[in-house]
This record gives sequence, C-alpha cells and structure tokens, in this order.
Amino acid sequence: MFTGIVEETGTIKKISQSESGIRMEIQTHSTGKDLALGDSLAVNGCCLTATQLSGAKQKRTVAVDLLIETWKKTNLQHLTRGALVNLERPLRADGRLDGHMVTGHVEGLGKVYRWEQVGQDWCLEVTPPKALLKYIIEKGSITIDGISLTVAKVLTNRFRIWIIPHTYEVTRLKEVKRGDHVNVETDIIGKYVERLLAFR
Repeated sequence: MFTGIVEETGTIKKISQSESGIRMEIQTHSTGKDLALGDSLAVNGCCLTATQLSGAKQKRTVAVDLLIETWKKTNLQHLTRGALVNLERPLRADGRLDGHMVTGHVEGLGKVYRWEQVGQDWCLEVTPPKALLKYIIEKGSITIDGISLTVAKVLTNRFRIWIIPHTYEVTRLKEVKRGDHVNVETDIIGKYVERLLAFR
C-alpha cells in the first residue's frame, strides 16, 4: 500500500527488452538507500519489485522488471533514457497516511487535455478511459503518475486538478506536456462499494 506522496524523482538510466519482459534501471537517491531485493517500489504510481541493486546507497541504481501487460497499460512504455519518474516506497505500518490509500495498480492511461500555469498554480485536465469516469468524483482523491491529488471538477469526459508550486517542483509534472499520457488509479473505496452492492 502506498500514499501517493512522492518521495523523490528518479532518472531512467536504461530500458532493455527481452522475450520475457522489460527491465528498467532507475537512478535513485533517498528511496534506494534502504531498499532490499524483492522490495516494492512505486514508479509513476505502478507497484514494481526491485530485482537488482547496484552502486552506493546514496546514489543507488534500482532495476525493476515489467511484464508486457504492465508495459502496455502504463506510461512507462513512453519513457526514454534520462526521463524523470515519481518514486515512493510502501507505507510502513507505523507511518502516516498523508495522501490517501493507493494500491499501485494502475487502471489505465489518461491523456493530458490541458496543462498550463494559472497565476502561481497549475491547471491540469486529464481525459481518462471512459470506464473510469464513474469512479471520479468532485473533491475526491485520485492518483496521477503516483501523486495523490484532489479532483477539483468533473467535466463531461475529463476532470480538472489544481497543482500547487511545491507538487510541480518535486514531481515529474514539470516534464509533462499537453497530449502526454499519465497513469491513473481511482480511489479504491468506490470500487469496493460498487462490487459489494452488485451482490446484494
């Protein structure tokens, strides 16, 4: 379980593909310091497993292996060497839940419809897969590229989020452009309620 509070941005060092899947190597700083083999790491909101560690703890390279299914359903497929990724380690049992409950299971790709600075803040509008619209509510929580955010407004086929300068500076959002794809995970509570009501 994650919180959607991004700890740092890592940098893609290498992406290699084989018949069994894709290996991605990420340059980390604080998140890789106490990471062990087999530990989980959220990369742009996608829960992945550390399969190889190399380098000094202060600048550790973490390798993660992706299934073809994961590759196709996330924006990791669009990244190239040198790109930034949002990183977060799992929530500790004694940790604070500063964001919201995030599983790290990306549900689909949203497309950036609007991305512009308005005063000191930034306005982000995303068109999600049609099937996810019913789970997106005004003032509800949503995860975009692993960032816990609040939905400001739900429009006909998209939703709007306001980004404060701090979030812009400490996440990969500063590299995002209109037309880019972002990973979307809706709030898990609504999905559980829907499933339970279906069996009543």
